[in-house]
Amino acid sequence: MKRMFWIFLLAVLPLFWSGCAYVNLSLLSEPGPLLEKRVDGDGDARILLLDVTGILTEEKKCTLGLRQEISMVDEFREALKKAGRDRNIRGLVVRINSPGGTVTASDILRHEILEYRKKTGVRVVACLMDVAASGGYYVATAADEIVAHPTTITGSIGVIAMKFNVQGLFGKIGVEAEAIKSGDKKDILSPFRPATEEERKIVQSVIDQLHGRFVEVIAEGRKPLSRESVVRLADGRIYTASQGLELGLIDRVDYLDGAVEGLKRSLGLENATVVVYHRAGSYKGSIYSEAGGNLTVVNLLPQDLDSLLPRGMRFMYLWAP
Repeated sequence: MKRMFWIFLLAVLPLFWSGCAYVNLSLLSEPGPLLEKRVDGDGDARILLLDVTGILTEEKKCTLGLRQEISMVDEFREALKKAGRDRNIRGLVVRINSPGGTVTASDILRHEILEYRKKTGVRVVACLMDVAASGGYYVATAADEIVAHPTTITGSIGVIAMKFNVQGLFGKIGVEAEAIKSGDKKDILSPFRPATEEERKIVQSVIDQLHGRFVEVIAEGRKPLSRESVVRLADGRIYTASQGLELGLIDRVDYLDGAVEGLKRSLGLENATVVVYHRAGSYKGSIYSEAGGNLTVVNLLPQDLDSLLPRGMRFMYLWAP
């Protein structure tokens, strides 16, 4: 029985390592265009509500054999491009519920919001929900104002890089990994052998630079917080909404509807229609309806499997307790 288990593990593990084990089935329809739906309010002026939800990644989603052909970065950029063509949109609320994700995805999402603000002059409010930590908070710094739900967990400012060492596991079943390489650092932090001290120092230098960028982003977006103050806050710890307010990481503690009303007041609007974008077949009944398309995804795990599987070293702005 044990032998069969190890044979099965060896057969399945490479599929996971490649990033996406899936079968090409016709269960997924082609994604249609984004549609606009009114969810609250009235009037010619519009306030758009967009979501940044889950692990931040620029990769296409993959869950137990069913692959979604639109990444969250793709969809978010598509939504902002659509919004940029609508002159009736006066304000944007970005609802963030994410522990973070890859450094690059976090940076792209922030960049897209900044470019949207620059091109349109539209005021942007980030509304932090359950968790808006690490890369989730990184994205929020692009907004004109950050509002946190009373029970929000935020912070976790920093970088993490993780790898699995499977050398012991493979040794038990008589499997050895051999790399033929052009230089001794080519397989740096390979999961098939322990890391050397020199390799750890090399990776740490990369982490330090990426962490420095995170600090600069906050110092730039959260004035008058000084860089020295941000450095003290950026040790990776998490903060409650009230702590974040006291420390200057957020501007206000309120609910989502309060964030919308506050945005209307700042724009001098008595009335405004709150709209969301969605794809045909998804439910959008209120401002609390989550983003989602018409793609059929069977998810039997509590997390995005593809985002969490080890596939070599990845640098993350991620709260990963």
